[in-house]
Amino acid sequence: MRQGGTVDLHEYEAKQLFGEYGVRLVEGEIADTPDQVRLAAGRIGRKVVVKAQVKVGGRGKAGGVKVADGPEHARARAEEILGMDIKGHTVRRVLVEEASDIAEEYYFSFLLDRANRTFLSICSAQGGMEIEEVAVTDPDAVVRTPVGPEGVDRAAALEICRAAKLPEEVHDRAAATIVHLWEVAVGEDATLVEVNPLVRTTDGRIIALDGKVTLDDNAAFRHAERVPFADDSGTDPRELRAVEKGLNYVKLDGEVGIIGNGAGLVMSTLDVVAYAG
Repeated sequence: MRQGGTVDLHEYEAKQLFGEYGVRLVEGEIADTPDQVRLAAGRIGRKVVVKAQVKVGGRGKAGGVKVADGPEHARARAEEILGMDIKGHTVRRVLVEEASDIAEEYYFSFLLDRANRTFLSICSAQGGMEIEEVAVTDPDAVVRTPVGPEGVDRAAALEICRAAKLPEEVHDRAAATIVHLWEVAVGEDATLVEVNPLVRTTDGRIIALDGKVTLDDNAAFRHAERVPFADDSGTDPRELRAVEKGLNYVKLDGEVGIIGNGAGLVMSTLDVVAYAG
């Protein structure tokens, strides 16, 4: 999916980057058919999670993320998920991952703050849910920290952990992960690097259980090895037609369409229309 000079990655692609930079992950394989899912689950050899690979949020609520107890159960789960429509995106591929014993869930991201011409880190001890929802219900639980020109080293990462009130016993491991995520953001010219949830397992590991990365398409010339990431097969055809004409199109629920010039104006208009019912 390309929007305004950016490339959104699938979860499995984001995790490929994470792995290259040392972020800890669980074992997983991608699959395109129920039989491939069955074989992948057999190789993993434990309880697995079958996850729809589409470039939109809300997969879990839509039924696109399901736990399976074994290979045949995983195959059945894949039959339920493959071909699903999630917010206008058809599921053609799934990620089969080892299921984790989760003790706690956190949220972490780096995003480009264009207004202030810097990066912003966002961290919360309340992960596993929409961060916007947490920001509304418990604003103090979401800590935003501007990133200075010096970047993010271990000391800065530890300060982020303390500010977000992550449990002290995970500070060292969480800080190491934060540093690796910063390396992803810088090394890959990303405008967004997000992990939700970043989990502590019952055996004390800190794992990126999900991943979202948006790359700056203007820097693509520096990353020829990432060309395969520019996959439009799962993109809404209307978005592709809009891109061909130099426009951005975002599918939303409802029957009223908004045509606008500038993201701020469009968002304000959407709010006014929604307020009017």
